[in-house]
Amino acid sequence: MTWESLYNFFGIKDFVYFISSSQIQDMLFPIKLVFLLASLFFLVMVIYFMVRSSWLQYKFLEDVTEFFSWQAYGQREMAKQWDRVKKRVESGAESDYKLAIIDADDFLAEVLDNRGYEGKDFQESIKKAGRLITPILDDILLAHETRNSIVYNPNYKLSVEQAKKVLDFYETAIKNIGLA
Repeated sequence: MTWESLYNFFGIKDFVYFISSSQIQDMLFPIKLVFLLASLFFLVMVIYFMVRSSWLQYKFLEDVTEFFSWQAYGQREMAKQWDRVKKRVESGAESDYKLAIIDADDFLAEVLDNRGYEGKDFQESIKKAGRLITPILDDILLAHETRNSIVYNPNYKLSVEQAKKVLDFYETAIKNIGLA
């Protein structure tokens, strides 16, 4: 059996001739035109919304930045922000130590949120980070308690050594979570 006989047997040849006839094509032209216009409309709308949204720009910028900097997107900004926190400790004023610890805690919470470890409170967010935090969980919770003492007790005394130690805990946690 040949292909020609199969086409004849199933009536495919007659159907193709019928569909491609000029009479049917003339009748289908308005329908084709409507579908063509609808397709063009939706294509234009997709392009319009892609251009108007920041998602495409963000994705393009993210890829280009990662390619040329050889770092994860946002890593440089994280490092700059962390340097600002650390510079507060170098000032020599206790109020700056306290602000540095509060900023470090906020920064860690931001990193946790950005990485998808969101929770109703700080402890829940930390625990969601799981294995990234487990080795230093107690240190982070101690650092967070120090932060809470600073915030809720205006007479809380903090030495520069204690502030540096607490900031080291935060820095370790941020590096563990930020590089994951």
